[in-house]
Amino acid sequence: MKLLIVEDDSSLSTAIDDYLRMEGHLCEFARNYRQALFKVADNRYDCIILDIGLPDGSGLDIIKELKANKAADGILILSARSSLDDKLTGLKMGADDYLTKPFHLAELSARITSIYRRNNLLGQNEIEFEELKINTAASQAYVNSKQLILTRKEYDLLLFFLTNRNRIITKESIVEHLWGDEVILTDSFDFVYTHVKNLRKKITHEGGRDYIKCIYRFGYKFGDS
Repeated sequence: MKLLIVEDDSSLSTAIDDYLRMEGHLCEFARNYRQALFKVADNRYDCIILDIGLPDGSGLDIIKELKANKAADGILILSARSSLDDKLTGLKMGADDYLTKPFHLAELSARITSIYRRNNLLGQNEIEFEELKINTAASQAYVNSKQLILTRKEYDLLLFFLTNRNRIITKESIVEHLWGDEVILTDSFDFVYTHVKNLRKKITHEGGRDYIKCIYRFGYKFGDS
């Protein structure tokens, strides 16, 4: 998943980042209200981990901005123990869940996964398409019930394709979703082609059909049409 951590406490944000990256997620940072607004304006995230009490503004205003733009990003509020009113206000404005500080990082991860399932997978742990199946709880993919041995990026790419099937996806959107700030702006997206080629090869090698269609000069489309 691609996540945005909006937290001005550097020690806490680093601990969250270390834990979530260890679980295979792509994390980006915003240290304050201004940085957060810039990030959410230009990017789409599976979940935004949002501290309400930022030094230069309120996290509630970020929620307001997201909802005004009909953004589909999941939102998990982080708040101090004493700010019940802010948490309730955030939920009414459209946040998906909240955690009170201090919290266990394992619980944070579980809440993020739950938000993703609820917003993208109708609350289910599995996605099925023809002979393909992904178990999101275990981060495993299968062809005809046989497990595919995928790298983390290949798994994330397959999940991205399956949740956007029959839509044309640009190479830029794939890079932005799977690599985010880790990739320096470049005119070449050859590395995307390499990951797509490897994923296609692994699926067809196990007897699956090739559902990945190349759209010349644009990107890809995943589906049976």
